[in-house]
Amino acid sequence: MSKVKYYYDSESLSYKKIERRKRNTFKYVSVFILASALFAFMFVSIAGNYVESPKEKAFKRELENMKFQYEILNKKMNEAEAVLANVADRDNNIYRVYFEANPIPDEQRRAGFGGINRYKDLEGFDNSKLIIESNKRIDILQKQIVVQSKSLDEIAILAEEKEKLLAAIPAIQPVSNEDLTRMASGYGMRSDPFTKVRKMHWGMDFTAPRGTPIHASGDGVVVRADSRSSGYGKHIRIDHGFGYTSLYAHLYKYNVRKNQKVKRGDLIGFVGSTGRSEAPHLHYEVFKDGDRINPINFYYGSLTAEEFSKLLEHASLENQSLD
Repeated sequence: MSKVKYYYDSESLSYKKIERRKRNTFKYVSVFILASALFAFMFVSIAGNYVESPKEKAFKRELENMKFQYEILNKKMNEAEAVLANVADRDNNIYRVYFEANPIPDEQRRAGFGGINRYKDLEGFDNSKLIIESNKRIDILQKQIVVQSKSLDEIAILAEEKEKLLAAIPAIQPVSNEDLTRMASGYGMRSDPFTKVRKMHWGMDFTAPRGTPIHASGDGVVVRADSRSSGYGKHIRIDHGFGYTSLYAHLYKYNVRKNQKVKRGDLIGFVGSTGRSEAPHLHYEVFKDGDRINPINFYYGSLTAEEFSKLLEHASLENQSLD
């Protein structure tokens, strides 16, 4: 039961009952509720600035962890960029130089991405700058890796071709020094043994006893092993590829047949004196792209410096050839 309240009326000198109107009661209640709500809002707002909720703490820890992970990622990218830069330097200044390939310009290696904004979806976040920068570095790094990978693929092909070329070039003396009687005649103008007229001698003559072994001067395929070429008698021609062909003439007999693959140093035939020949010897020629060239320029594979100097001295003498 609610309490009854009175007030003293000084005019009538008596106590009178206080009559509370419902309207005033509602107003007082409304004001109280509004004030309470306002106070609660202010308290929550102020407390929110100084007191973190468990969810906010969890978000904050996650954000700090993400920043830490990005720092680790950036360090790894720095290391990857340094390694890739080292590989690119060796690629341009060692590998591509050795295999006679043009270096890849830095502009091509480090080119970015033009056109539309690739990172528009990453804008508008608290850490957008960090995220966009990291993504840019990753994209450029990936592009550099692709460029370097293609370059190394090219180098691998060039290396394989270089290896084939080095094996194919006619680089050894076809008759061993131990089997030689002498180096009879070299490349150049020589006196013909039959007409005694000076004319061009297109190869080198190696004097050796009949039956002396003759070796392939480089890897290749035998394209001829017959006596159907005027003056050469029984002879062999080997196609070495890369425009090189070697010819071995005046043979006693063959040890290979047409279309047979041979390796440098393989026994292909024996010294004889067939065809237009004055005495047993090997007449040896080298062709490059169909033109005869001096074979002496290719004997780096089997002679010492002293032996080569002696061979060069004999080959330069304008004596009489044997064919």
